[in-house]
Amino acid sequence: MRNFGIIAWIFSTILMSCNTDKSKTRIENPEYTKTEQKTDTLTKHLKPFNPALPTIGLLMYNGVLQSEVIATSDVFAKLTEDGKQIFNVISIAETENQITTEEGMHFVPDYTFENCPKLTALFVPSAYDMYAQVNNDKIVNFIREKNKETKYTVSNCAGAQLIGKSGIADGHKIVTWIGGGEQLQKDYPNLKVQNDSLVTFVEDGKFSSSNGNLASYISALNLVEKMTSPEHRKFVESYLYLDRLQNWNE
Repeated sequence: MRNFGIIAWIFSTILMSCNTDKSKTRIENPEYTKTEQKTDTLTKHLKPFNPALPTIGLLMYNGVLQSEVIATSDVFAKLTEDGKQIFNVISIAETENQITTEEGMHFVPDYTFENCPKLTALFVPSAYDMYAQVNNDKIVNFIREKNKETKYTVSNCAGAQLIGKSGIADGHKIVTWIGGGEQLQKDYPNLKVQNDSLVTFVEDGKFSSSNGNLASYISALNLVEKMTSPEHRKFVESYLYLDRLQNWNE
């Protein structure tokens, strides 16, 4: 019994020692008692719509190739070197419903055809299957009407089909996806379709176009330079590490 009492005393002493150490730890390390601070990361990254700034409109619809939307946003949403916002970049779709891209990502458009603000530039992207878009009068009419107010209208890849259907670029040079030029010329004989196997990007008046996909960066960078300066274009290119992509073999 005496041994049992000694063991019990030792055990209780160890417990008291552990509790004492823990309480000291809490006092000496106030981090344990701090309330977790939550940060609003969404608000920090929002770029407010400023009606005084040029507005870049990104047309969207189900099945759109997301690279052609992201490329334009990537270029025009960049701030200046001293941190100033110089463009509004907005997405537009026929309705407020969520858009599902060809690659399976989901986007919620900022505006619809009904409430879209005045645009300085409209970018028309493509899909692998353009039948639904070319035969959608609401999309075609939106492009036709917005072209009356835009200073620049740009198509990437098979977005040229929508430009052709709208008739807004009749008599102007245009290029489409690699392999799609012959059919584009047949469908819309009033367009001056360029050889897509040789031409990546073409500009004719207010209209410009590219082969699409990553070549969409070319049309966006060309226009951002035209609307700002060569220096800002170089800054955006450096921000995007495009020099690393150009020299990737090295």
